[in-house]
Amino acid sequence: MNREIRAQEVRVIDFDGEQLGVISLKAALEKANEREMDLVEIAPQAKPPVCKIIDYGKFAYEIQKKEKVQKKKQHITIVKEIRLHPNTDTHDFEFKARHAEKFLEEGNKVKVAVIFKGRELAYKNIGEDLLKKFVEKLEEVAKVEQSIRFEGRTMHAILAPLKPKKKN
Repeated sequence: MNREIRAQEVRVIDFDGEQLGVISLKAALEKANEREMDLVEIAPQAKPPVCKIIDYGKFAYEIQKKEKVQKKKQHITIVKEIRLHPNTDTHDFEFKARHAEKFLEEGNKVKVAVIFKGRELAYKNIGEDLLKKFVEKLEEVAKVEQSIRFEGRTMHAILAPLKPKKKN
């Protein structure tokens, strides 16, 4: 902006969008001062850099507004984690399945993990059966995004909601 621009020559665009051509930085700054506005570098990577004669406060406000609209349009997916153990009881299993179903209905993804402690690692098949049972229980509301994997001491699968979240 103004004196911070380092190029010797710049392509200048008037506040109306009219091109004034390639002129020296000094002449461009004088034209901006005549109109009581700022010279703002729009495209610094161009040869020569493109500058526009505008009110900087208004320019900054417009950029901020555009960013806010873009941020609003973004969809953030949250991955909720449900942890199980090979010896998880049926009541706990049902309770956690209901929680996972609620998360999926809210539009979140669910990572179901079976964590093995100590000698439980010898019973990988029990953990895998537990995960398969969990996935089966939620197949009406979720699809498997990442099938069952074994990493370190955990076995996990990621479930994604079938239907997108309902807008209020």
